[in-house]
Amino acid sequence: MTSMADHTIPTGWTLISLRPQGQQAGLRRAAAMLGGATVALPPWRLRRLQGEAVQQRLNQALACTRVVFTSPAAVEAAAALRALPAAQRGPWLTVGEGTARALHAHGIAEVHAPQRMDSEGLLGLPVLADVRGEDIGLVTAPGGRGLMAAQLEAAGARIIRADVYQRVPRVVSRRQLARLARSAPPWLLAVSSGEALQRFWQQMSPCWQQRLCEQAIVLAASARLADQAQALGLSRVVRSEGPTVSQMTAAAHAALTAPAAT
Repeated sequence: MTSMADHTIPTGWTLISLRPQGQQAGLRRAAAMLGGATVALPPWRLRRLQGEAVQQRLNQALACTRVVFTSPAAVEAAAALRALPAAQRGPWLTVGEGTARALHAHGIAEVHAPQRMDSEGLLGLPVLADVRGEDIGLVTAPGGRGLMAAQLEAAGARIIRADVYQRVPRVVSRRQLARLARSAPPWLLAVSSGEALQRFWQQMSPCWQQRLCEQAIVLAASARLADQAQALGLSRVVRSEGPTVSQMTAAAHAALTAPAAT
């Protein structure tokens, strides 16, 4: 990633990360390159699922001619259960480039990923243009990508879902919020998951919700996430081109160099 630091960026600012516990390193490094600190407020941690039932469901999903992996965590959890290259029968698909990189790292050659890294972008791929009567494997976590599965089913596909990991809720502690309260403005809230934003927001007291509405600038990884944030009262939103670290960093740079941020 090219450093974008310049004299127009405020001295000292704070990135609020909602990424799962233990997955903050990339954003933390990127924020530091722009002179910012990171406060991690993950609303969950990830836990891989195991057992015969999980293995059987994964085998059924991987037997489909089209398989969708919804996150790098889904790839890693599936790889821990099954040798992935031997299972590929047709094109495998991902929502974003991070998941595609994870599949390539496990020896998967044919991976399709949309330029627009969200469910809508994935559904627009030519390989999913005609799915009537097709079985499509979905390797994911409980609650993940419900809209995408529903739209594929509406188009006539049958979804073979394999939940290979789960999101275990975490409580945002008083200590973490106290650290945020002491952190330098402006506050940039990175949002790449609607479910993460909702779980985080539900834990905030009315006082904290009001404070975030007044002080936070949301970096939203899609138009849908921008709308969700604004519906919560988070009116200051900067669109990111996607959820990757480099895309979020570019959005942070844009937010920090805008006149209102200085």
